[in-house]
Amino acid sequence: MKTDLKKVLALSGYSGLYLFVSESKNGVIVASMADKKRSCMGARIKMTSLADIAIYTDAGELRLKEALERLKNLPPDKEIPDPKSDSLVLKNFFGELISDYDRDRFYLSHMKKVLEWFRILRDHDALDFEEEEGASAEA
Repeated sequence: MKTDLKKVLALSGYSGLYLFVSESKNGVIVASMADKKRSCMGARIKMTSLADIAIYTDAGELRLKEALERLKNLPPDKEIPDPKSDSLVLKNFFGELISDYDRDRFYLSHMKKVLEWFRILRDHDALDFEEEEGASAEA
């Protein structure tokens, strides 16, 4: 089953990723990807869909989906660093992965989140993404 990144949410103040289940009278019902536990999140919780996240580059923005695809397609011998790795290790890794990332606006904390989210999606076999509406199938 393909993963719809529009339904994968990062919640401000909460670790991990959550799947959108449905709307409720007082907010949104989400399920934690870690333990599948459902919760109702009120309207005051900031929720961001992974489909809406981009990484700043010198040429504009790179969709998070594209960065996750690059991570997924790395050669098997290329080790993906732990999100808690040394800052120099993370910066060098992203320098190779996204050579033109904007060094002034793509912070170390963002790098850690991208790696954390990638690990969560990988561990839940959720790296096969749905195509976005309006995306062309041209070769």
